[in-house]
Amino acid sequence: MADRHDTASVYGFQTLESDAHEDNAAIPTECALAISYNQINYAVMMVSPNDLQDFVTGFSLTQGIIDAPEQFRSITITLEQQQGTAEIELSARAQFQLTKQQRQMAGSSGCGICGVDALESALPELAVLPPTAIPAYTAFNQLRDRIRDFQHALHSSGAQHAAFFILNDGTITHCREDIGRHNAMDKLIGALVRKKADLQSGFMVLTSRCGLELVQKAIRAGISTLVTLSAPTTLAVEWARRYQLNLIHVPHHNAPRIYHRSDIPG
Repeated sequence: MADRHDTASVYGFQTLESDAHEDNAAIPTECALAISYNQINYAVMMVSPNDLQDFVTGFSLTQGIIDAPEQFRSITITLEQQQGTAEIELSARAQFQLTKQQRQMAGSSGCGICGVDALESALPELAVLPPTAIPAYTAFNQLRDRIRDFQHALHSSGAQHAAFFILNDGTITHCREDIGRHNAMDKLIGALVRKKADLQSGFMVLTSRCGLELVQKAIRAGISTLVTLSAPTTLAVEWARRYQLNLIHVPHHNAPRIYHRSDIPG
């Protein structure tokens, strides 16, 4: 199984200016990963070729294929140059859930619900989260500066989204990066559930904007508080309120904005 590969490669470029010169820069690596369940082709996702075991686990969970990693019988990941495969064997229960979906999905790093051919698939009914208190204000002190220290792929090549798990006291415990914001989130969710982390002990932070599909992933994973560095969409806020997800936006120069808190009715 191949789970970690270089996330950046060095390429030459020429500047566009009057005194043009040549130089080199590291740019992020991207590959096509074909995902199949019990020999049924399900999706092709464009991903960064690192932490793929975490990605496959989180993707399977947030797509509703599995309820827990124990429903995997095996995961075989192979990766060569720009393409790879993730061949997953499921338990009978998970196979039944997969069969119910009865759809093929073409994925990309830019959209988490590409290829959904029915509105009921894009807007599913989910389980309502239990009310949870929001983290203390001190957990957000210098948040943007603190998380940058964990973004190794961003420092080496740029063009990377990141997802973090932060304990309620402000301690950063996990970071996952990817060219796709959905992929970074799936990798983090996969890492947390594989380690059986207590999801109620902290909150998730995403460096991206917050669209509906990211809110859906958080709810499916059982994460009670989602924090993003860019503003949420209207639909993201409405679903956070419907399913009792704490939703917080941290602007560049202003105090955190709570769009929904589940511990206060109304």
